[in-house]
Amino acid sequence: VSTGYYEDYRKYADLVNGRNPSFMRDLLSLKSTSKKISITKVESIKKIFHRFDTAGMSLGALSPEAHEALAIAMNTLGGRSNSGEGGEDKKRFNTSKNSKIKQVASGRFGVTPHYLVNAEVIQIKIAQGAKPGEGGQLPGDKVNEMIAELRFSVPGVTLISPPPHHDIYSIEDLAQLIFDLKQVNSKALISVKLVSQAGVGTIAAGVAKAYADLITISGYDGGTGASPLTSVKYAGSPWELGISEAHQTLMMNNLRHKVRLQTDGGLKTGLDIVKGAMLGAESFGFGTSVMVALGCKYLRICHLNNCATGVATQNKILRLNHFSGSPDRVANYFKFVAQDVREILAELGFSSLSEIIGRTDLLKQVKGNTDKHKKLNLKKLLISVKNGSSKYCTTKSNKPFDQAILAKKILKDALPLIKKKEKAILSYKIKNFNRSIGANISGAIARLYGNYGLKSKPITLKLEGTAGQSLGVWNASGLNITLTGDANDYVGKGMAGGKIIIKVPKILKELARKMIIIGNTCIYGATGGKLFAEGIAGERFGVRNSGCMAIIEGSGDHTCEYMTGGSIIVLGKTGNNFGAGMTGGLSFVYDEDNAFAKKINTESVEIAKLSEAMFIEHQKYLLKSLKEYYKDTGSYIAKSIILNFKEEINKFVIIKPRASDFKSLLVILTKAA
Repeated sequence: VSTGYYEDYRKYADLVNGRNPSFMRDLLSLKSTSKKISITKVESIKKIFHRFDTAGMSLGALSPEAHEALAIAMNTLGGRSNSGEGGEDKKRFNTSKNSKIKQVASGRFGVTPHYLVNAEVIQIKIAQGAKPGEGGQLPGDKVNEMIAELRFSVPGVTLISPPPHHDIYSIEDLAQLIFDLKQVNSKALISVKLVSQAGVGTIAAGVAKAYADLITISGYDGGTGASPLTSVKYAGSPWELGISEAHQTLMMNNLRHKVRLQTDGGLKTGLDIVKGAMLGAESFGFGTSVMVALGCKYLRICHLNNCATGVATQNKILRLNHFSGSPDRVANYFKFVAQDVREILAELGFSSLSEIIGRTDLLKQVKGNTDKHKKLNLKKLLISVKNGSSKYCTTKSNKPFDQAILAKKILKDALPLIKKKEKAILSYKIKNFNRSIGANISGAIARLYGNYGLKSKPITLKLEGTAGQSLGVWNASGLNITLTGDANDYVGKGMAGGKIIIKVPKILKELARKMIIIGNTCIYGATGGKLFAEGIAGERFGVRNSGCMAIIEGSGDHTCEYMTGGSIIVLGKTGNNFGAGMTGGLSFVYDEDNAFAKKINTESVEIAKLSEAMFIEHQKYLLKSLKEYYKDTGSYIAKSIILNFKEEINKFVIIKPRASDFKSLLVILTKAA
């Protein structure tokens, strides 16, 4: 890649292709055909580039220079770079440094409406080539001020990537997240990243039925600059098994034409691409190979923040003095791989990659050179499903059946006002099948003004009834939602700004604190804004909250899990495991019966009585917040606490992460407010 000579690439490719069998694909060879064609009749390398992506490697795991080099290279070629789950600096949006694939990893680090509307593809990371919860882990040494800002955290604190079960319990929950993303950015394709394992075909069929547009099957060769060695061992199976199973299952269920199927994990040469296509892939992700093109020497010390080549470190000296990579080197690599593919296609007699997708009849098993190789039977990889449907995606977009009629009507009413920057109140009745209300408005606001640009001229939605899932998902500043009634799961998930108020009708005010008013996993991954709910929230409230201020009157288990910022005030009882994995932010709990101490996760957080003298400023913050909450909801319990604050303060406890101190956290909160 340094010389730019194809002859040098050929030496490399011959070494790789001629190695002793090391991967499953090495035991498959191409059947020779007698219909060679001229390479001039084969599709151009530019068309092949559209099938190439870089794998999800986050800024934080990689240095800014390496991350941006990948984006520039892919944008130049017409492929796509993947942001990874670490967010992306808004300065890169609408430039040659923009990553066209934005990863949300179920909505974790730095996912805002502005981030989402600047994507061509939004990728949900359900699984990865490293163990869940570890592959995206970022050691504290790598979390400098810039990385902390992008991830809405604080410098020096290790950031854990929670497993996907925090907001995806079932295929229906995944379908809801896909729907949310299609509402906030209707132009983007939605991708789901799975890991190769037995049964992944069944999962892929479910994902297709959940209206995803792309499915990535990642092999066990995963985990980049954040993963400890223990995370990348024994995680998943070869992509060859997963891609063939997914392709065959999608074919058998007449779903293959609806989704693009991608593989990634250790792809190196044009021969890997051709074999992958024959097993069913139509798109290809590259990780390790592009890292090497940027100068990586495979030292496996990425997680230590002392990468000698400046590729996987945030150390300025190493980045400035040792990073030698460039977009040109990455571009050279992809040009060579694409040319390699063209030569193989010409040799086989095909003019495009599309013609060989799913053509397992063009592969045959070779014996290998060990007894174990010879005992393997790969016939099931090479089954050809014949049902008359297409072997690759022919659908522009896998559209959900839900036409989102109310959401479209609200957007039609609101869009002229947003464009003119006119404040307005719009009133609607809502029912539990009206999902993701507000998402398309937030997307429209973010496209025009970013996350916070419409803050002073908000649109207010005045709703009455029962809201379906994901009310106010990815809420932007400039949109306020007031609901009289109740709401399902995911209220305010990923919200960046604005205010969501959910209150009970006047007739139920006295009973409010005994009633569940919102469902599970609310304000998951929120980065800002305020949520006031006059009643009890379900389980996993505030998971990965990194900036939202919320007040509720009770909660289920796992409140504040993996929280990195913001504040949560609970005016009632909570469930168990409060604050597990919490690394930032503050929580206040009204502990009437003095039982809360048994409910916290003592490994992650510690508590203190709010009445202590050192917490005078924290008490003022609480009182101010409660007054705002009472004004917006008319809550009986809030009114009672405010009127008797000097006595009631004795019943409050304050909770913080063990890694932080109370004073600095309050400074961060008041700045955010």
